[in-house]
Amino acid sequence: MPFEAINPPQFPTPIAPYSAAAKAGNTIYVSGMLALGEGGAVLHVGDAAGQTRHILDTIRTTLEAAGATLEDVAMNHIFLKSLADYAGFNAVYAEYFPGAKPARYCIQAELVKPECLVEIASVAHLG
Repeated sequence: MPFEAINPPQFPTPIAPYSAAAKAGNTIYVSGMLALGEGGAVLHVGDAAGQTRHILDTIRTTLEAAGATLEDVAMNHIFLKSLADYAGFNAVYAEYFPGAKPARYCIQAELVKPECLVEIASVAHLG
């Protein structure tokens, strides 16, 4: 099945060869998002909650470009640089998913830039 690349025009140029999301049929796969600005600058350095908020806003914008919303998210893949940020991450995360919660997992991992504290990839389903 062919897929459609989703790249919202307001996003900075990606730091690697990927699309913000890919839509295949009724499924939208959102790439792992980091709190990055223009030129790959890390935003909200030292602030996991701020990075989480930026990332979830970016995911929301990406989903909207594909015709979906955060309510369509069925699965989130979460990577935290430190599990010490887990509570702060969850406080922000709960604001973005107030109703039925998507499935998810959370792993402690090194991320592509040392200042990145959070990365989230999502899978949404339409219909």
